[in-house]
Amino acid sequence: MQINGTKALVTGANRGLGKAFAEGLLARGATTVYATARRPESIDIPGVVPLHLDITDPTSIEAAAAEVGDLDVLINNAGISTNAPLLGPSTDNIRREFDTNFWGTLNVTRAFAPRLGGGAILNVISALSWYAFAPASNGYAASKAAEWSLTNGIRLELADQKTQVTALALAIADTDMMAAYDIPKLPPREVVAIALDGLEAGKLEVIADSPTANVKASLSRDPALFYADISAALFG
Repeated sequence: MQINGTKALVTGANRGLGKAFAEGLLARGATTVYATARRPESIDIPGVVPLHLDITDPTSIEAAAAEVGDLDVLINNAGISTNAPLLGPSTDNIRREFDTNFWGTLNVTRAFAPRLGGGAILNVISALSWYAFAPASNGYAASKAAEWSLTNGIRLELADQKTQVTALALAIADTDMMAAYDIPKLPPREVVAIALDGLEAGKLEVIADSPTANVKASLSRDPALFYADISAALFG
């Protein structure tokens, strides 16, 4: 998959990773980049085509797909985290996370996949697709685990039309979602450069940082060992 000369669309492109993806695609020679958001007037990226898209609204998705037409690259970046525990007083925020991170990603993919004619899809998942860290992130983690499974599934279902499906997994980037955490963070442009390098190299999964690589490697180990390490990090 080569980005130069392609027509691309990025969800959640008004800030953070989404904005960096739109800029990165342009820098690599994409001829048209649709930068989408619920409020397209909030997009301030020179050279893109701002487009309204609410990935939780099927009508909005259908309208965007009809306007864009054929497409080469779809970046499913839009996502939310509500700090919802699984056993809290309400499941409302967990449902919001699934509506965006799982159902929104799936519905956008369903709308645009027939328009790709090959091409590529990149889904932004998370290190939390593979482990649970703290109660306030458990709803988000569950939705991202579902998005990882979704990514693997659509890769199989789109194999006949030769669409490359890539997952980008990361732990900590310097975005609004991580603004409350005073820890070292990767700049969004660095994450995007790694992701687009992987996309162009044909990788099925791109691991953006060492914490995520460590988490992925732990999946082959006894989970008791991994969660003992998590407990030690949290509680000393």
